[in-house]
Amino acid sequence: MRHDFVDVRVLDNFYQTSSYFPMPVVLVSTVAETGQTNLGPYSLCFPYIIAGDHSMLLISRDDSNTSLNIQRTGVCAINFVPDDRRMMRNCVMLGYPGETTAEKMENSMFTLVPSTRSEEERQAGVHYPEAGQEAIQVFECTWNADYALKHDPESPENRFVLRVDKIAMKARWRDCLLAGKGLPRMPIDYGFRDNAYFWFTRGARPYREGIPKEKGVTADAVQFAAQRIDPDVVWQEEACAKLVRVPRVFLSRVIRECAKAAKEEGVTEITPEFLDRVRDKRSGERGR
Repeated sequence: MRHDFVDVRVLDNFYQTSSYFPMPVVLVSTVAETGQTNLGPYSLCFPYIIAGDHSMLLISRDDSNTSLNIQRTGVCAINFVPDDRRMMRNCVMLGYPGETTAEKMENSMFTLVPSTRSEEERQAGVHYPEAGQEAIQVFECTWNADYALKHDPESPENRFVLRVDKIAMKARWRDCLLAGKGLPRMPIDYGFRDNAYFWFTRGARPYREGIPKEKGVTADAVQFAAQRIDPDVVWQEEACAKLVRVPRVFLSRVIRECAKAAKEEGVTEITPEFLDRVRDKRSGERGR
């Protein structure tokens, strides 16, 4: 019957040879030995450490320009490009193996601009790669060599754990991110198939599904919202727990008011005691 499952042989590159697996499309910029910025398109690039030492995982051929450049310089930039068919066609061109950086970049349509790192963020003696001006956002990264580069010595692939030092974003999308409204159109890659084509798809217009009201607000949700609203103010876990009964529709406003009060008093970490003091102060003002 049509709805029955059947077995598929698991081959190398199983994510595209033996399955359908939607992936991102990014351009990783690195610095070649000549000092020229090299752009390499990648889809095997995913969040790896999401709390604390924020990091991405990049899987690359061990002999690629990108792989050799990261091992030599220790830095790279991950450029998230918009969903544009011309750009995807150029990404396929830039991904052709065996070319030098000079040969490859002759065919690049992307405009290179200086690294988004500030002078204070730069380390002496490090040559940072340029970024793609067309990118929606750029992750400036440093390779964490404490993690094993290969899963075994004979593997043809390298696995780079890249610490995200900085995220730079076009102002339009930064504003949408902070407001929680609006998403950029980004490409989806289904990989190299049928020995002739790379397959991409356009994402449909994003839709949202609300969290059921009966699930309420968790302390983790409060912490997440607080970090997004004002990352300069730290919230203790116990302080977040005191806001779980705040209706979700009012949570952002309450967090903003608390963060504003903290800054006015020169407080950099919000504690349960601070929240009690703010609550008592507001209650007294309303009672006048």
